[in-house]
Amino acid sequence: MNLKEIADELVAGCREGRAKANLDKLYADDAISVEATDAMGMGRETAGRDGIRGKHEWWEGAHDVSGASVSEPFMHGDDRFAVIFEVQGTVKESGDSFDMREVAIYHVADGKIVREEFFY
Repeated sequence: MNLKEIADELVAGCREGRAKANLDKLYADDAISVEATDAMGMGRETAGRDGIRGKHEWWEGAHDVSGASVSEPFMHGDDRFAVIFEVQGTVKESGDSFDMREVAIYHVADGKIVREEFFY
Protein backbone atom coordinates (compact mmCIF):
# COMPACT_ATOMS: atom_id res chain seq x y z
CA MET A 1 0.00 0.00 0.00
CA ASN A 2 1.19 3.51 -0.70
CA LEU A 3 0.99 6.41 1.76
CA LYS A 4 -2.40 7.70 0.56
CA GLU A 5 -3.93 4.21 0.62
CA ILE A 6 -2.68 3.66 4.18
CA ALA A 7 -4.03 7.05 5.27
CA ASP A 8 -7.41 6.47 3.64
CA GLU A 9 -7.73 2.97 5.17
CA LEU A 10 -6.80 4.23 8.63
CA VAL A 11 -9.52 6.91 8.42
CA ALA A 12 -12.10 4.48 7.00
CA GLY A 13 -11.28 1.93 9.69
CA CYS A 14 -11.73 4.51 12.44
CA ARG A 15 -15.02 5.72 10.99
CA GLU A 16 -16.34 2.17 10.50
CA GLY A 17 -15.24 0.71 13.83
CA ARG A 18 -12.34 -1.29 12.34
CA ALA A 19 -9.45 0.59 13.97
CA LYS A 20 -8.29 -2.32 16.11
CA ALA A 21 -8.78 -4.81 13.26
CA ASN A 22 -6.66 -2.58 11.01
CA LEU A 23 -3.62 -2.81 13.30
CA ASP A 24 -2.35 -6.01 11.65
CA LYS A 25 -3.00 -4.61 8.18
CA LEU A 26 -1.51 -1.13 8.60
CA TYR A 27 1.08 -1.20 11.42
CA ALA A 28 4.62 -2.55 11.50
CA ASP A 29 5.29 -5.20 14.16
CA ASP A 30 7.61 -2.79 15.98
CA ALA A 31 5.54 0.39 15.56
CA ILE A 32 5.76 3.05 18.28
CA SER A 33 2.83 5.03 19.70
CA VAL A 34 3.51 8.26 21.60
CA GLU A 35 0.92 10.12 23.70
CA ALA A 36 1.16 13.82 24.56
CA THR A 37 1.04 13.01 28.28
CA ASP A 38 0.96 9.95 30.51
CA ALA A 39 -2.80 10.24 31.03
CA MET A 40 -3.26 6.46 31.17
CA GLY A 41 -0.56 5.86 33.78
CA MET A 42 1.31 3.56 31.39
CA GLY A 43 4.01 5.97 30.21
CA ARG A 44 3.88 8.15 27.12
CA GLU A 45 5.41 5.63 24.72
CA THR A 46 4.12 2.20 23.74
CA ALA A 47 6.21 -0.14 21.61
CA GLY A 48 4.97 -2.86 19.30
CA ARG A 49 1.71 -3.67 17.56
CA ASP A 50 0.53 -5.76 20.52
CA GLY A 51 1.19 -2.84 22.88
CA ILE A 52 -0.79 -0.52 20.62
CA ARG A 53 -3.60 -3.09 20.53
CA GLY A 54 -3.54 -2.99 24.34
CA LYS A 55 -4.00 0.79 24.25
CA HIS A 56 -7.08 0.33 22.07
CA GLU A 57 -8.46 -2.26 24.47
CA TRP A 58 -7.80 0.01 27.47
CA TRP A 59 -9.58 2.91 25.74
CA GLU A 60 -12.62 0.78 24.86
CA GLY A 61 -12.81 -0.60 28.39
CA ALA A 62 -12.48 2.78 30.12
CA HIS A 63 -14.78 4.98 28.00
CA ASP A 64 -18.28 5.09 26.60
CA VAL A 65 -18.12 7.03 23.33
CA SER A 66 -21.28 8.93 22.42
CA GLY A 67 -19.92 10.73 19.37
CA ALA A 68 -16.80 10.82 17.23
CA SER A 69 -15.46 12.21 13.99
CA VAL A 70 -12.28 11.65 12.02
CA SER A 71 -11.03 14.17 9.48
CA GLU A 72 -9.76 13.32 6.05
CA PRO A 73 -5.99 12.73 6.15
CA PHE A 74 -3.61 15.66 5.73
CA MET A 75 -0.71 14.41 3.62
CA HIS A 76 2.88 15.52 4.31
CA GLY A 77 5.59 14.51 1.87
CA ASP A 78 5.99 10.85 1.05
CA ASP A 79 6.21 9.44 4.57
CA ARG A 80 3.70 11.18 6.89
CA PHE A 81 0.08 12.14 7.29
CA ALA A 82 -2.05 13.66 10.02
CA VAL A 83 -5.64 13.14 11.14
CA ILE A 84 -7.83 15.14 13.53
CA PHE A 85 -9.93 13.12 15.95
CA GLU A 86 -12.87 14.56 17.87
CA VAL A 87 -14.49 12.33 20.50
CA GLN A 88 -17.28 12.88 23.02
CA GLY A 89 -18.15 10.46 25.76
CA THR A 90 -18.03 9.44 29.37
CA VAL A 91 -15.29 7.97 31.55
CA LYS A 92 -16.83 4.72 32.82
CA GLU A 93 -15.18 4.74 36.25
CA SER A 94 -16.09 8.30 37.24
CA GLY A 95 -19.07 9.09 35.04
CA ASP A 96 -17.32 12.31 33.97
CA SER A 97 -18.12 13.45 30.45
CA PHE A 98 -15.41 14.56 28.07
CA ASP A 99 -15.07 16.38 24.76
CA MET A 100 -11.66 15.64 23.26
CA ARG A 101 -9.90 16.90 20.17
CA GLU A 102 -6.48 15.66 19.13
CA VAL A 103 -4.18 15.57 16.14
CA ALA A 104 -2.41 12.33 15.27
CA ILE A 105 0.66 12.26 13.05
CA TYR A 106 1.50 8.94 11.41
CA HIS A 107 4.94 8.06 10.03
CA VAL A 108 5.07 5.41 7.30
CA ALA A 109 8.00 3.31 6.05
CA ASP A 110 8.02 0.25 3.80
CA GLY A 111 4.22 0.30 3.43
CA LYS A 112 3.44 0.26 7.19
CA ILE A 113 2.82 2.77 9.97
CA VAL A 114 5.97 2.79 12.09
CA ARG A 115 5.15 5.65 14.48
CA GLU A 116 2.08 7.52 15.63
CA GLU A 117 2.14 10.68 17.76
CA PHE A 118 -0.88 12.26 19.44
CA PHE A 119 -1.15 16.00 20.18
CA TYR A 120 -3.87 17.72 22.20
